[in-house]
Amino acid sequence: MGIIKSYPVKKLINGEEKLISEVILIKNSTHYKTKGESVITVKNSGGDETCTVTLDELTTEHLTIKSMGNTIIKTNKLIDEEYEEIQLDKFASVELRFIVDNWYVMSSDGLKNS
Repeated sequence: MGIIKSYPVKKLINGEEKLISEVILIKNSTHYKTKGESVITVKNSGGDETCTVTLDELTTEHLTIKSMGNTIIKTNKLIDEEYEEIQLDKFASVELRFIVDNWYVMSSDGLKNS
């Protein structure tokens, strides 16, 4: 289990300056709550292991998540004004942005079957 972070940088989020790591690699963890990152890669060891990433709009406003395994993205707000959570399968990625009271999917490559 582990979380590998890039060097911290200063970032302005919701009008406050925060010291955050912009790039995170989550390895073999079952849960992670965002803290201002720009990019998260979730890498599970395999099997049916799932990592839940909880979006925190107080620290994070724009985020890209790359899933290298089963990943669930949750929030206490709605995603696209409709969903409480979304699921990413292996090799999928999604870009999310928090606007006013909701998270919006700005870009998604969906399921990759090859």
